[in-house]
Amino acid sequence: MAVDIVTFGCRLNASEAELIRREAEGAGLSDTIVINSCAVTNEAVAQARQSIRKLKRERPGARIVVTGCAAQTQSGMFADMAEVDRVVGNDDKMRSEAWRDARAAFDLGAGEKIAVSDIMAVKRMAPHLIDGFASGLPRVFVQVQNGCDHRCTFCIIPYGRGNSRSVPMGAVVEQVRTLVARGHAEIVLTGVDLTSYGADLPGTPKLGMLTKQILRHVPELRRLRISSIDSIEADNDLLDAIADDARLMPHLHLSLQSGDDMILKRMKRRHSRSDAIAFCDRVRRLRPDIAFGADIIAGFPTETEAMFSRSLDLVEECGLTFLHVFPYSPRPGTPAARMPQVAGCAIKERAKRLRAAGEAALRERLQAEISATRNVLIESDGQGRTEHYLPVAIAGGRIGSVISLTIAGSDGQRLTV
Repeated sequence: MAVDIVTFGCRLNASEAELIRREAEGAGLSDTIVINSCAVTNEAVAQARQSIRKLKRERPGARIVVTGCAAQTQSGMFADMAEVDRVVGNDDKMRSEAWRDARAAFDLGAGEKIAVSDIMAVKRMAPHLIDGFASGLPRVFVQVQNGCDHRCTFCIIPYGRGNSRSVPMGAVVEQVRTLVARGHAEIVLTGVDLTSYGADLPGTPKLGMLTKQILRHVPELRRLRISSIDSIEADNDLLDAIADDARLMPHLHLSLQSGDDMILKRMKRRHSRSDAIAFCDRVRRLRPDIAFGADIIAGFPTETEAMFSRSLDLVEECGLTFLHVFPYSPRPGTPAARMPQVAGCAIKERAKRLRAAGEAALRERLQAEISATRNVLIESDGQGRTEHYLPVAIAGGRIGSVISLTIAGSDGQRLTV
């Protein structure tokens, strides 16, 4: 058997899965399951542990390697699990020598179980072209940035990913050109703190400049999409590209986290409520059809009902279509974990109300799309997505192709044609 990757968490983890497989198989590993873990919430860590136990019961002879953010921040906990054979660090997982060392340890039946290096010592980011993407896949991710220099009080991820570092622009453009030549219609730029792109590179280029360079130098690229951004760091070049180039998809996912100014300060976020609303208004003037998504935390420590209501109101005031709701989860070692906590039942109830608001906003947007003509990327047999990332129920069409369709209706969750 080959190497199987089980991925939890963000798009960045998903984008790294094929590289992990390539390096592990290249090192000669077989009948191995790699858990690429997430540390963003306690639930994500618990899911990884549950999956490890389940997989070991199903495949008792397989070796289990744990990597990812949770492996980096809680390596001892995973090493203490009898089912786990090795714990590999989050930067180490990208290097072939880490997987050769793992194979050597397995062959000898000896050696340290934990192979996790100091993530904060990592200063550079090498471009990793993924050769394993199958031709014709609907979209592929290109990792252009990793790590984060900010220290939001709720977030453990900088300790799992390290400090911010970027892939040079020329290498990114070359990766995009190669992937487009292989037939991929849509490229998604991804990173941990994407709008910090370039601060560590000569000349300190920003995300907007990178975006323009890709669009300029890869004219055959049909669709370029940007993953989650911090709106306060969005630069003028990025806004120009949103306004001027239809190949940059009209969909942005924003790291908002709260709609209350006091909670934002306690989170150590760098934007205010009015900043978020003003950004959405500005972008909507540049691209009136744009769709916004957002991350919002429910039940952050000290959050009152009145504070929460301002987050709830943000769904309408920012015109959000897609909501990613996080019930607050205290992460050990973060400042927020030491703040006065909101009762668990209140957190669940607020998260439920936020999700309901998000579902209503999505239904409203779906209804507004009826009779519009959209370019739909066929993702699978039965579903595609519009430029705005809205799901479309569709029969037929070659996976990976983009076709123009008139929207006939909506079932409340997807568009229909």
